[in-house]
Amino acid sequence: MKVLLSGNEAIARGAYEYGVKVATGYPGTPSSEILENVARYKEIYSEWSVNEKVAMDVAIGAAYAGRRAMVTMKQVGMNVAADSFFYAVYTGVKGGLVIVTADDPGMFSSQNEQDNRHYARFAKMPMVEPSDSQEAKDFVGIALDLSEQWDTPVLLRTVMRVSHSASPVELGERHADDESPTPPLERNPRKLVCTAIWARDRHPVVEARLKQLEEVSSTIPINRLEWGDRRLGIVASGPVYHYAREIFPHATFLKLGMTYPLPKALLRELASGVEQVVVIEELDPFLEEQIKAMGIPCRGKDIFPAVGELTTAVIERCAAEAGLLPKEAVRGARDVAPKDLPARSPILCPGCPHRTTFYLLSRMKEVVVAGDIGCYNLGALPPFNATDTMGAMGASVGVAHGFDVAGIPDPFLAVIGDSTFFHAGIPPLLNIVHNGGKSTVVILDNHTTAMTGHQDHPGVGF
Repeated sequence: MKVLLSGNEAIARGAYEYGVKVATGYPGTPSSEILENVARYKEIYSEWSVNEKVAMDVAIGAAYAGRRAMVTMKQVGMNVAADSFFYAVYTGVKGGLVIVTADDPGMFSSQNEQDNRHYARFAKMPMVEPSDSQEAKDFVGIALDLSEQWDTPVLLRTVMRVSHSASPVELGERHADDESPTPPLERNPRKLVCTAIWARDRHPVVEARLKQLEEVSSTIPINRLEWGDRRLGIVASGPVYHYAREIFPHATFLKLGMTYPLPKALLRELASGVEQVVVIEELDPFLEEQIKAMGIPCRGKDIFPAVGELTTAVIERCAAEAGLLPKEAVRGARDVAPKDLPARSPILCPGCPHRTTFYLLSRMKEVVVAGDIGCYNLGALPPFNATDTMGAMGASVGVAHGFDVAGIPDPFLAVIGDSTFFHAGIPPLLNIVHNGGKSTVVILDNHTTAMTGHQDHPGVGF
């Protein structure tokens, strides 16, 4: 049976069908709906963890115990979780572990436009990238199989357009033993205790595994050559593959579903069979730089921008300017939004208690306000214009302490929400006390994780 699912719903369905027993995460657009949909399946234990690192460690523990696990987060959450998934690449896992990162090209709901494909290369773990909802579901199973076969976490990278767009998905049954109890842990300290004297022995294992995965990448079915016009060969992955297919319907394509390690044999076959190789990818030249390092001439970021989404309109316009398409073929018909459409800024909800707080702060012109991630970040926008800094979860408290020790003459304070306080605000507050600092910290407590959809946190119910 086929149903219409968003990419996030499809990932949740994949977790169900392919036997995930433990799913964790921290809410953040565009990833939040994954875990919310996983929670509908009673066969899977799911939780909103206090932050992404904790979520990662919980999932790793479940994988150590032999259970399939999944952890979800938005792209900046990977920065919080990095310390943990790096050690898991060295220790390996018993049950499959898939790490879902939902990137945000275009920065629709994020403070930066980081490209998390680099984390796969940095941590030396394989990565898959679905291009639509069907692949989003299927790739969960592929990632879990790769994880168990190669004793490593696997990164599943999606982007906003896959996460929030809906397309048909063929549903299947759950494949898991939900009746048998979890056996005792297989103790192996030399593998699972990631201390220097033993981790040193694991590094060669990681490097050898990566070499073997390069060969897998050239034979796995989700990487495929689609021969067409031999004058142009295009390398693409994710939703950009579909956009490029629409713009270049007759070109030869190397469609990548596993984007790290790269399929070197397929890339050399492509390069030897076409006149010109062009890499079309959003954000950084992640694929392009590695392909050039192989000695294969190709074009990419000299044609397409390294910032923002690569929509069909952007790809078509840039391709025409580079001579890949006739300029007269571009008439602006793919530009969906009217050019004179007025901007609409996000606002605090009617009746939100933060409104009064920021109204009063806006009248205290002399006070410097260090802001944080959440609804209250909207205090920086009109009509309040009340916040002076904002950077990351929990940063407001540390920045305020920095104001204090730097000795700024202005009065200052930090504002932070309740969920963000539990996520990353407690350590900097302890730091202020420990170092004898003097800062005012305002916790805007609305008893929920509001901006991402009213998820719970450790302060709910108290």
